[in-house]
Amino acid sequence: MLRKQPGFSLIAIVTLALGIGATAAVFSLIQGVLLTPPPYNDPGRLVLIPSVRADSQPAPSRGWAPAQWLEWQKEAKSFDSIAGYGWTFNFLISEEGSESLEGMAVTGDYFRVAGLEPALGRKFLPSETQAGSPPGNVIILGHEFWQRKFNGDGGVLGKPFRLSRRQTPPTIIGVMPPGVRFFPSPGASKEPNYNVDATVDFLLPASINPQSINRAGWNLAGRLRPGVTPEQAQAELVLLAERESQADPQFAGFVPRVQPLADEMNHDGNRILIPLLGAAGLVLLIACGNVAALLLVRGLQRQQEYAVRSALGIGRTALFRQVCTESLLLALAGGGLGTALALGGVQVIKAIGGHAIPRLDAVTTGWPVLAAGLALGIASALFAGFVPALRASRMDPMQAIKSGGPNSSAGRTERRLLRGVTVAQTALTLTLLVGAGLMIRTMRNVDSVRAGYDTTRVLTMSVTAVQGNGADFHRRALERVSAIPGVEHAAFAWGVPLTGNNWPGSVELEGQPEAAKPSDRISIPLRSVTPGYFAMLGQSIVDGRDFRSSDGRDAPRVVVVNQALVARYFPESGALGKKAWLFGRDQPPAEIVGIATNGRTDDLTEPAGPEVYVSFWQMGAFSKHLAVRTAADPRQIAGLIRNELRAVDPTAAVENVQTLDQIRSQSLAPRSFAMQLLLGFAGIASVLTLVGIYGVLALSVASRRREIAIRSAVGADAAAIRQMILSEGLGLIGVGVVGGLAAALLVSRVLRTFLFGVEAADPVTFAAAGLLFAGAAAAACWTPALRASRVNPIEALRQD
Repeated sequence: MLRKQPGFSLIAIVTLALGIGATAAVFSLIQGVLLTPPPYNDPGRLVLIPSVRADSQPAPSRGWAPAQWLEWQKEAKSFDSIAGYGWTFNFLISEEGSESLEGMAVTGDYFRVAGLEPALGRKFLPSETQAGSPPGNVIILGHEFWQRKFNGDGGVLGKPFRLSRRQTPPTIIGVMPPGVRFFPSPGASKEPNYNVDATVDFLLPASINPQSINRAGWNLAGRLRPGVTPEQAQAELVLLAERESQADPQFAGFVPRVQPLADEMNHDGNRILIPLLGAAGLVLLIACGNVAALLLVRGLQRQQEYAVRSALGIGRTALFRQVCTESLLLALAGGGLGTALALGGVQVIKAIGGHAIPRLDAVTTGWPVLAAGLALGIASALFAGFVPALRASRMDPMQAIKSGGPNSSAGRTERRLLRGVTVAQTALTLTLLVGAGLMIRTMRNVDSVRAGYDTTRVLTMSVTAVQGNGADFHRRALERVSAIPGVEHAAFAWGVPLTGNNWPGSVELEGQPEAAKPSDRISIPLRSVTPGYFAMLGQSIVDGRDFRSSDGRDAPRVVVVNQALVARYFPESGALGKKAWLFGRDQPPAEIVGIATNGRTDDLTEPAGPEVYVSFWQMGAFSKHLAVRTAADPRQIAGLIRNELRAVDPTAAVENVQTLDQIRSQSLAPRSFAMQLLLGFAGIASVLTLVGIYGVLALSVASRRREIAIRSAVGADAAAIRQMILSEGLGLIGVGVVGGLAAALLVSRVLRTFLFGVEAADPVTFAAAGLLFAGAAAAACWTPALRASRVNPIEALRQD
């Protein structure tokens, strides 16, 4: 039966394939990113224990002091074990340029908390992580790094591993199982090399120094006892922390927050993928509605066939089964084609979403896509085929034969069903169009933002002198790079805009109330730059002076602040000459010597906040960026810059070479990714709905051929017939547009976190989307209306 109408079958299959392909592709991302459990034993019992301010005010997580969590290990009844850890990075030294590595320093309980054992070799011994003793000079490699660097050679055990900042190379004692990722380390999240979604390259043993047992800074992870909830564990730890703060005031102001590891790991993924799954689901509903309408109208045309079959003895159940089987075959064929589209769609999404979706490397295109396609195909068959099948099974065969079969007019019930499907499709499509329109306006607003600095013709790269005299390397490197033809400015900087890099500082300022406890200190990001950095970015010093090359370690400490800091903390007295304590009042203060213009350095969608810049020669960073402004395309001289750096030190690590414009694009990746997918889904939905409107009206005209002929015979002219069909189509579109705008008003709130410079209920976007779709839909109604006006009444009635 399907082969007899190949055009109908092909349209139905392709329509379902588009909906199933979009939904299956997004589901594959969700399965790989959100639903795949981390490779730990019983990961549901794994929790993180960050520190938050007791007054709920925002502040960087400062971690915990060993004196606190060592007591928790003894006293807390909610945990099987608690482990301290920290993110770290290092470099594998090579004479051809060193390579950066990410790792974790962990206490001995890490393996018990994570439920892991090395896949090769052994874990750390108690003597290598024991409090009060120096950490053991051993290292465990991550599985992926072991495969990449050593080709999976088991003979690496017992060999030295040459790392920077280690006088004696540690000995390799083990290799971790595949897929081990980082526990989040909030205090290190501003580091240039920090990538919590990467797999761990190495593990080092960490031990507690008795001299710093009261110093906060440790990240904590714990394994809950069976049956204990995170809320119960948090209540217990809060009581212990309050008791400790009463005994020692330096612990006051911060409380623990127990949160499941999976929730923290999936936070960004949930924010991006769940709304997109909803959008893909709308596309699938539109596709199913399209096919359901086609099947329903096709059923009207097959009334006489069904009546003859019933008259010859076929039962209602058998007729129901036949129509359902046809729908199922269409849906399974659409599911198969949709799965193929999903496989390609996943690759496209991975190509455009690399900087927007966490752990994208975990996404596969194997059985999850096939299973999703099959399940969606079956669900589509049930959705699209049930009503036509039910209607066929309930048909009165004698009445159908008397009514004239395929040339009879559609009944009132059928018309209501078709109108309802068309209205629903229009409403769902308009919802997607409004979402896409809001994201387009958001990206346009972001593009027009005045960042406060110039991103054009600036090349950046992370540069690290892994051995030798770092200060000498940086001065010589700047001299050689600045001498390259075409280079206008060059500067080293920790905290290049939009990279997310800075030191989360706890600052005290002259004239402000002295902090009674650590949580009372002002949280201000710190950035370390060399002289000329502001000129390189196109910023200016509006008062005071820039850093000088003489602002070295032996000179009095100086800082430059931005206008936002002055406006907030020195609105009347001015900031020049004021003192700033960067590490507590027991350390020498720095003098504010300059005021720089504001820049949106962390997020283009957020106003510039207070910032403090320190002299790189006084407070440098081990790993930092070299930023170079050039007269032409900076990528053309990237090789020359790399050669000059290697000429100063062949072992220097030069990585992450990219322009500041590329960094800017990456900072907007989540919004850009959401916009691109919503545009794609809205485009598919619009095509499906317009084709559906055309198809339903065209088939409606065909099923009403006898009615139209009678109207023409009794005096209706072609214009009246056209107006009748157009009025029917435009009426449905109008109702659908109104319903779609109402639905979009509710659904657009989901996108609120992505929007910038536009409200979720923006009237301009709603009106533009409604008018655009209404115009396109009106055009889709014209051809069926024209065809209806050309029906020959004599020929139509003769055929009847």
